[in-house]
Amino acid sequence: MKGVVSLVVGLLLALLRYTAGLSFTVNDQECVYENVEYEGDNVSGNFVVVDHEIFWSSDHPGIDFTVTAPAGNVVYSLKGTSGEKFQFVAPRSGMYKFCFHNSFSAPETISFYVHVGHIPNEHDLAKDEHLNPVNVRIAELREALESVTAEQQYLKARDARHRHTNESTRRRLIGYTLAEYLALIVASGLQVYFIRRLFSRSVAYNRV
Repeated sequence: MKGVVSLVVGLLLALLRYTAGLSFTVNDQECVYENVEYEGDNVSGNFVVVDHEIFWSSDHPGIDFTVTAPAGNVVYSLKGTSGEKFQFVAPRSGMYKFCFHNSFSAPETISFYVHVGHIPNEHDLAKDEHLNPVNVRIAELREALESVTAEQQYLKARDARHRHTNESTRRRLIGYTLAEYLALIVASGLQVYFIRRLFSRSVAYNRV
């Protein structure tokens, strides 16, 4: 019974510790820092370019993403992307740096989510007498919940990007339509003007 209560409490704590994703604008380069407490922890997350001032053409360089370990070496990198999931095993504990580089002239808004997962192993159980298989099971279930949370965050960010794209497309279509109507009105007015002028010249010629 005690083990069941511990499991339920652990799951509730896992639900309560939901971490919302970050959102920030990258003009040139922006970095986010996350501490990894244990060597071998699983670091995972995702990012999506949600908002941009102009449509990305085929020659747009995209966003570069790099993760730097405490020792200064790059442990993960992506080049020229508009969003992706990532996952790696931390080679050591310490502060990790997640950097986004935007080489384009327009600022980009990025939705970013990162999670550091730790599941106790047999070595941890041997070192800490307070750990038991129930705690390990709680950690495994917590990581499963975090995986679902990360996927929801990723899909939410992609949905926001699609909504922005649709809204931007709608505004452009409205602008093009208004421009077409204006051009049509101007063309019709010019036609009426030249026809009336032609007829006025014709009447004047007949009178002569």
